[in-house]
Amino acid sequence: MRRILTLMALVVTAAAVLIPELVVAAGGKAEMLIVVADKRMVDWSVSRWWVDMYNRDPFMFGLWCTILTGLLGVTLGFITDQFMKMTGLDLTSRKIVEH
Repeated sequence: MRRILTLMALVVTAAAVLIPELVVAAGGKAEMLIVVADKRMVDWSVSRWWVDMYNRDPFMFGLWCTILTGLLGVTLGFITDQFMKMTGLDLTSRKIVEH
């Protein structure tokens, strides 16, 4: 009985893995999708550069997005830390003080 259950599980797993591949392979070849950002209404030079980079080189656009997101996160973290120090909350101490 255990052997039959193992064989059935193997067949179900193989079907779940292989059938979607066969269905995708049965379709026609997909065409390249090109997304172009409209820059007609962009006047500011940094925004124009950003849109041009998106249209020209998606890899560099993604790289710059990743770098700038990290830098903005670090900057906001430091600003928040300074604000907390100004309000009297000490985030550098790990002592739990209950009043």
